[in-house]
Amino acid sequence: MDLRESGERQISWAARSMPVLTAIGERFALERPLAGLKIAACLHVTAETAVLMGALRAGGAEIALAASNPLSTQDDVAEALRGYGIGVHARAGVDRAAYYRHIHRALDVGPDLVLDDGCDLVNILHTERTDLLERVGGGCEETTTGIIRLRQMAAEGALRFPVVAVNDTRTKRMFDNRYGTGQSTLDGIMRATNTLLAGRTVVVAGFGYCGRGVAERAKGFGARVIVTEIDAVKALDATLQGYEVRPMAQAALLGDLFITVTGNRDVIRAEHLSVMKDGAILANAGHFDVEIDVRALDELAGEVQRGVRPNTDQYVMPDGRRLLLLAEGRLVNLTAAEGHPAAVMDMSFSAQALAVEWLAAERAGLAPGVYDVPEEIDHEVARLKLAAAGIAIDRLTDEQEDYLHSWRVGS
Repeated sequence: MDLRESGERQISWAARSMPVLTAIGERFALERPLAGLKIAACLHVTAETAVLMGALRAGGAEIALAASNPLSTQDDVAEALRGYGIGVHARAGVDRAAYYRHIHRALDVGPDLVLDDGCDLVNILHTERTDLLERVGGGCEETTTGIIRLRQMAAEGALRFPVVAVNDTRTKRMFDNRYGTGQSTLDGIMRATNTLLAGRTVVVAGFGYCGRGVAERAKGFGARVIVTEIDAVKALDATLQGYEVRPMAQAALLGDLFITVTGNRDVIRAEHLSVMKDGAILANAGHFDVEIDVRALDELAGEVQRGVRPNTDQYVMPDGRRLLLLAEGRLVNLTAAEGHPAAVMDMSFSAQALAVEWLAAERAGLAPGVYDVPEEIDHEVARLKLAAAGIAIDRLTDEQEDYLHSWRVGS
């Protein structure tokens, strides 16, 4: 009961900063748009996720929830959700076998809709639980990594149901990826290491929306920021914003702190680890623990000292250099800290909730594939967020509307 009460306090605290999702939940409770539907979800089991689960349950859904990362699971929140009647299959710190076993248990509900964060649940549906595919009417994906995998599945004709790319909304990319990841990543790093960023060289691998947010926050703390990229347009963007752009082979010699935010594997490899400074810190803010080659780090190290600080392992190289790996190479912001602030997740999960409502109504007419969130949902989330903050904006006059929709009016 103590654990449950702690979780309830955490959920209540998060809900205070999530007025849009709370309002959606209240409407769902009246309209019941998800009545009779079963939802299997694989998400980070945090207080913010709990507010989303509450809104979907208010809409009438039966929910089974597994964790998308065992190191981010908040056990007190999981226990509180069980008390709310939501089937939670998650526990902090479980091994890989238990992680996948929990996903299977969530799928045992026999879902009509699925929610995923990284595409692991959808992958299992298409490889090991194909008996359930006929019932699944659609899904939502929350992350860039997951969308990359889903688009590849769709291109190969392997995807068997429609999936909404919640990650690709403007509100998600701009606020969650940029401001949420930017703040929470550095929060996790500083909690784990208590390091001073001012005057240090921070290498940010990847200059997408997440990488841009991390670079901006590091620069704001007074760090010298080096960006590594494989995309010429993004590299040019970083250059014009005043960042140094270098290949990782060069950046590896210079960095004090390395942060990977790419969605790809082996961004930091053995050849980079071999030349890094003594005391270099390695952190990953990409979804899966593959961006830093931890296996190569293990093989290079003469000694591994676990837990020199919470969420910090020290790898001692044969030449005496010490490299610090945070959160086992997993998501540093959700392992060493609490993830995005609830005010940011309010927008992401509101878009998720409204996308689920849209899917519930439209899934029968959708072919398998990856779909953008309808633009009106994105605008509605932004409108509600502004209203909750007491912010008013201008509206087009009739003359302005006519001007924008006419080609006959000249200069």
